[in-house]
Amino acid sequence: MARAKTQFVCQNCGTVHSRWAGKCDGCGEWNTIVEDSPTGGIGAGPGRAAKKGKPVSLTSLSGEIEDAPRIETKITELDRVTGGGIVRGSAILVGGDPGIGKSTLLMQAAAALSRGGHSVVYVSGEEAVAQVRLRAQRLGAADCDVMLAAETNVEDILATLALERRPDLVIIDSIQTLWSDMAESAPGTVTQVRTGAQAMVRFAKQTGAAVVLVGHVTKEGQIAGPRVVEHMVDAVLYFEGDRGHHYRILRTVKNRFGPTDEIGVFEMSDKGLREVANPSELFLGERNDKAPGASVFAGMEGTRPVLVEVQALVAPSTLGTPRRAVVGWDSARLSMILAVLEAHCGVRLGQHDVYLNVAGGYRISEPAADMAVASALVSSLAGLALPADCVYFGEISLSGAVRPVAHTAQRLKEAEKLGFGRAVLPQGSAELPARNNGNWHLVEALPDLVASIAGSAAQQVQQEDE
Repeated sequence: MARAKTQFVCQNCGTVHSRWAGKCDGCGEWNTIVEDSPTGGIGAGPGRAAKKGKPVSLTSLSGEIEDAPRIETKITELDRVTGGGIVRGSAILVGGDPGIGKSTLLMQAAAALSRGGHSVVYVSGEEAVAQVRLRAQRLGAADCDVMLAAETNVEDILATLALERRPDLVIIDSIQTLWSDMAESAPGTVTQVRTGAQAMVRFAKQTGAAVVLVGHVTKEGQIAGPRVVEHMVDAVLYFEGDRGHHYRILRTVKNRFGPTDEIGVFEMSDKGLREVANPSELFLGERNDKAPGASVFAGMEGTRPVLVEVQALVAPSTLGTPRRAVVGWDSARLSMILAVLEAHCGVRLGQHDVYLNVAGGYRISEPAADMAVASALVSSLAGLALPADCVYFGEISLSGAVRPVAHTAQRLKEAEKLGFGRAVLPQGSAELPARNNGNWHLVEALPDLVASIAGSAAQQVQQEDE
């Protein structure tokens, strides 16, 4: 009889090693490699001879397309992120920092679905039933018919769900606490997380019930456990936000049934999460119009325009290597903007510390913020406040040219709705509204923008002298 093969798997990143080692070659962590038998678990072959497969029916690519049936939670921001509601039979992974509000959001969603006549099961692996009830009372959801359970064994959870009628939604809080009899490792390890996730995904596909899995995050902000879990589920949502601010952002990273660039904005209160219909007013609520180094960026999050303030501080440095600190934006992109300002605009920032912050803890990912960042940097260096009723957007290339960006009309419409009458945007932008009162400054290259700000600074100095 052949000797059973064994392999060694890192419990942090899932890298497979042929033999045990103290340090993982994949993630660099120490003492995370454990022995695992490939004859069981996920991805392993059967222990007996494989049976002959049966043929499946093939169909043509053309044919009628039916929209996936969805369950609307009546929470507008959550339905926006999921693409119009939760799809039946889908598996959704929700990640976020501890205490950010994941359980609060899901409890409110469960209560809203229960009030709409849907069957909801909430399985908690971290809290007792009494603790979940206390949260429901605080959120005003204690009167809802949501079935609760405090269990971490995967087989027991599936057996319990099989006794009741098929639920419309099953919430597992969290996937890292589940363990299965099919794996011998401890809960939270790669094998257990992968086994539990696959079992819940299989249950969702077989029964048509929607399953929501809550996932912990690492220090880097990524969902803990193997990345294969994110590939197994149908949608991955990240619940973001700064615990020092009241707002929270639900962002879509993956969605097989909808867009992947939508966000939902919530505000945390003592009564739970409140929807924010107009996030631009929230991000601009504490704005100082007369402060140098502040510009308003007209951005897009999916189909929603969002106006947010970009703050910059440029100060002389006493260090050999000046500081470059960024909050809410890509630090590598800031270095590129600084290099373009030095090379093509003559703005000397090599002996200055540069601090950049996106107000409210909001994170910007699109390159259209280049123009707003460059304007804020030049404004701070010149000590001149930018016009209070002006928005900025446009992508800057390494040659100093300003490139057009998409959704120009929606950005300008949102700015006009919030009282911003002027805009600085790239030359050649498409989808411009027909009405133009002469308050749009079309910029072809970054030196034109710097010259305009410098000219305004010189004019202000002349007026002060007179």
